[in-house]
Amino acid sequence: MNRLHLSFACRNDTLAGTLDTAPSTTGLLIVSGGNELRSGAFAGQAALAAKIARAGFPVFRYDRRGIGDSTGENRGFEHSERDIRSAVEAFKAMAPSVARVIAFGNCDAASALMLAGGAGCDGLVLSNPWTIEHDGDDTPPPAAVRARYVQKLKDPKEVKRLLTGGVNIFKLFRGLKQASKTEDPAPSGLAERMAAGIEGFEGPVKFVLAQSDRTAQVFDSVWPADDGRVQRCEGASHAWVEPEAGAWLERQILEVLRA
Repeated sequence: MNRLHLSFACRNDTLAGTLDTAPSTTGLLIVSGGNELRSGAFAGQAALAAKIARAGFPVFRYDRRGIGDSTGENRGFEHSERDIRSAVEAFKAMAPSVARVIAFGNCDAASALMLAGGAGCDGLVLSNPWTIEHDGDDTPPPAAVRARYVQKLKDPKEVKRLLTGGVNIFKLFRGLKQASKTEDPAPSGLAERMAAGIEGFEGPVKFVLAQSDRTAQVFDSVWPADDGRVQRCEGASHAWVEPEAGAWLERQILEVLRA
């Protein structure tokens, strides 16, 4: 495996990319979420790329316009389809043996891939998709609160905190009140647009949800409960930093790459 640093065009701008080489004709495109660099939080995406490449699959990462080493204006995830498509084209140009591209995106990178209908990729691994509208209401839906309390009650340390007075009683009762509600909000406009975006996508799609992550909990509360493409990892946080969670995520990605 070699790690190559390169640049490529996206309309009138120049984007920075990194390619981890490997022999397979199926490659992984990592799309960064938020305003993260292509290395990811605490270099998590760089580490993931190295692991996937060692398993035999080339991996391409990039900074979208206005982020990191790339030029241009950062217009956010809802306007990043052209960046993704340019990255797919660059990936295939830099690794000519790659005939099939599977994209992985966490948080609003997953949302961007959905909004773009896959953006020219052949398969999608969508992690903790962002569906929260910026309407000023940051209250988690009841289902997300219930999931959080169930998770805490499984943790002996949290039970001990409750029994020894280490829990804020006011926050506890406020959370229980929210959890007791029976109705969750209807899907947001963003969630509906994301669903419409991948409705006609013909490649494999896998949703991977970190069950201790609020973003994933909110997505789970508005997404169809009978969608068999959804896989959940108990105890995992948003960035999959726990060793067991990271290994689980790697297995999910490799499963799609090998299909």
